[in-house]
Amino acid sequence: MNNKGFSLLEILIAITLVGVVGGFVATNLFGQLEEGKVSSAINQIRGLRANLMDYKRNCNRYPSTLEGLIENTDGCKRFRPGGYMAQGTEEAPLDPWGEPYAYESDGRKYTIISYGADSTEGGDGFDADINSNDL
Repeated sequence: MNNKGFSLLEILIAITLVGVVGGFVATNLFGQLEEGKVSSAINQIRGLRANLMDYKRNCNRYPSTLEGLIENTDGCKRFRPGGYMAQGTEEAPLDPWGEPYAYESDGRKYTIISYGADSTEGGDGFDADINSNDL
């Protein structure tokens, strides 16, 4: 059989490669690395929110720490085997600047914060805090 064309997989791989290379070039050319880190932090916080919602559905409350999504640190009777993070996750994720997310919960509500590029509370621009309550 003589195939004269590209398979869907080949096209998807090519599109992905073009997107990845284009992303690197754009980031380097326009100096938007910090903007990318802010977007990444926002996406990570949104992902953590989804994991926290799954936890609450099973345990009727939010965990006291983000590590509670990985191990049953709060004694939840319906804790999902393997936890609520991606398989193989052994620690709570770090923000894009390499710092742990600040997490507070009373069991009924929670707040996740990345302190931004300066890793300290407050700040403006890329140093501004990224708070789950603001997303």
